[in-house]
Amino acid sequence: MLRVDWHALPVTRESMEKRVVVVGGGAAGFFAAITCAQKAAAEPASTSVLLLEKGRDYLSKVRISGGGRCNVTNACFDVRELVSSYPRGSRALIGPFHRFQPRDTITWFEERGVPLKTESDGRVFPITDSSQTVIDCLVNEAERAGVHLRSNCGVTHLEKRSDGFELALASGEKTSCDRVLLATGGCKAMPALATSLGHSLEPPVSSLFTFHIDEPWMRDLAGVSVGQVEAAVSIFKLRETGPLLFTHWGVSGPVILRLSAWGARELSQTKYEFPLRVRWLPSHSHESLRSIFQIQREATPGSLIVSTPIEKLPIRLWEKLALSAGIPREMRWAILTREAQRNLIERLLNSVFHVSGKSPNKSEFVTCGGIPLKEVDFRTMESRICPGLYFAGELLDIDGITGGFNFQAAWTTGWIAGRSM
Repeated sequence: MLRVDWHALPVTRESMEKRVVVVGGGAAGFFAAITCAQKAAAEPASTSVLLLEKGRDYLSKVRISGGGRCNVTNACFDVRELVSSYPRGSRALIGPFHRFQPRDTITWFEERGVPLKTESDGRVFPITDSSQTVIDCLVNEAERAGVHLRSNCGVTHLEKRSDGFELALASGEKTSCDRVLLATGGCKAMPALATSLGHSLEPPVSSLFTFHIDEPWMRDLAGVSVGQVEAAVSIFKLRETGPLLFTHWGVSGPVILRLSAWGARELSQTKYEFPLRVRWLPSHSHESLRSIFQIQREATPGSLIVSTPIEKLPIRLWEKLALSAGIPREMRWAILTREAQRNLIERLLNSVFHVSGKSPNKSEFVTCGGIPLKEVDFRTMESRICPGLYFAGELLDIDGITGGFNFQAAWTTGWIAGRSM
């Protein structure tokens, strides 16, 4: 990983015409720093770009995203359709996405030696299926552009001066700059740097989290996935369709993550205690299932019900649903009673579970909340309150559903901020 000797860098504004400091070494911070340095190289005035990361490693969220594969973006190229995937920030992103959208992201990486592939659900990954490919690209591009990188370097205080900004570092050092970008990630991280300069803060709550359900038979299904279900939190009129994954603590998968994104604020108000309804066969009705059961009864009368699932449901899930509906293990299709049939259909179309918590914060990728969008000029990503201060990425009150949309918001806002600075 590229390092830089801080003491070899000038720390006063007098020694250069312009200095830009990027606080945060994630996706948005790197993209902004690279874009700024590349654009500055074509300008007559001298500009130095310094990126500060408080942790040991750069791009840590890139490393673990997509199960270590890095879901770079989503192959959704229609801006109006694209913004519909953002529970917060959809209107504000219309203009920025007209300037830099997923097609531009794909071109940017591929021109720099990172070929990408699009999967059937629209998610875009590097062909290598390794996030390290993306990390190496960004770090190498930053080095080529002349960005100075420093890790293990947190910023403890940011002060506006008449001629720019002064930053106090965790090491006890101070430095100054003309312009500063805050790209510190979820607003749980470092909102004080922005609020100390006059910005307000939309209260941070979790988004894209999994549901804890204390149902013993679910733990036996950990690792089992279901291709298409409908999940709903009826008290808030939240409803999503998509794949579901059983975990050791409850349920996850795209359908659950989307529910948590769209209902982030409402679900937080319940302290993550609410009823979850699941329709395991969303394309079926009571009538269609009765017909299927009749066909099954005639075709395989001697088969055990718990051993012969319908509609390609995972056999382990089918068995648990049948048993929870009161169907004995030894019951065969030939002797399926009306009451047992009614109970099983109800389980298939209207299972209700009590959610009693969510995944721990350390397991979550996205935060709902942050700098209010009205306080930022989205043509430049500059603060409307403090000139010379810029924002990019998740520190803004923007978050998308799962599928590469959050990284796209980071690339776009970082690109605009970098060019503007």
